[in-house]
Amino acid sequence: MSLDPGFWALQTLNALQLSMLLFLLSIGLTVIFGLMHFVNLAHGSLYALGAYVAAAAATVGGYWTGFFLAPVAVAGMGILLYGGLIKRMRKSGPMAQVLVTFGLIFALLDLTRIVWGDIALAIEVPPLLSGRVSLFGIDYPVYRLFIIALGLAIFAALAMVLKRTQIGAMIRAGVDNDAMAACLGINVERLFFIVFCVGCALAGLAGAVAAPLLSVTPDMGLQILIPTLIVIVIGGLGSLQGAIAGSLIFGFVQTFGAVLAPQLASVLIYALLAAVLVIRPMGLFPAKG
Repeated sequence: MSLDPGFWALQTLNALQLSMLLFLLSIGLTVIFGLMHFVNLAHGSLYALGAYVAAAAATVGGYWTGFFLAPVAVAGMGILLYGGLIKRMRKSGPMAQVLVTFGLIFALLDLTRIVWGDIALAIEVPPLLSGRVSLFGIDYPVYRLFIIALGLAIFAALAMVLKRTQIGAMIRAGVDNDAMAACLGINVERLFFIVFCVGCALAGLAGAVAAPLLSVTPDMGLQILIPTLIVIVIGGLGSLQGAIAGSLIFGFVQTFGAVLAPQLASVLIYALLAAVLVIRPMGLFPAKG
């Protein structure tokens, strides 16, 4: 085990970067779970779609074109999915939702293969975010710091919206008790639609920011799905605090476990998940008490 402070600083920043990427994915999915009571296993496929849109747009207009276009395009796909499938399946029960969205994973996977093929795509980091910066005694990539800053900014913005605005109060009311919220005059159906589209947009944004770090492949949505579900279970459904806490826990356990105990790295996070389920079955910070 290294006692070099630079080692700990490097791993801490790596853990934060992974945590913020998972947060962008998990916050949309956890609020969809908490508010709509809908099990959308295809959320990871929307993340992959965002990465592909960003990669395709970047070849034409550069990184920033893909960065801004990916959330819009994936939100558009979310509108189509909501109108054509999700709205009809909301009252079907969790088993039907799991089966339908599981099938949707492979439908979207094949769609990306038809459009972009099986060859991995890559995006160049923009000049503004290229290079490294000296921080805490180490040279760290600027782009990874950008992901950390973006995740924290999204967290702050969502916290302000949820706690300080009328629509935030309506979302919290819907998560607590959607039937009572409807009785109070809140248009719960429209709220569901807005939250679902915002969750899809955040998944697309996560795909866009992950694309320069990872190879853009059709199955990248499947690879990120299990970590995202673990984050949600640990943090608790429908909770902003749960999403950020679960993301940080997963990011730090995964990163430090891989360097300090590589033989146990794949087991540690599942052991933690089991412990949380035994001690707090609803997660650490569930929206519903």
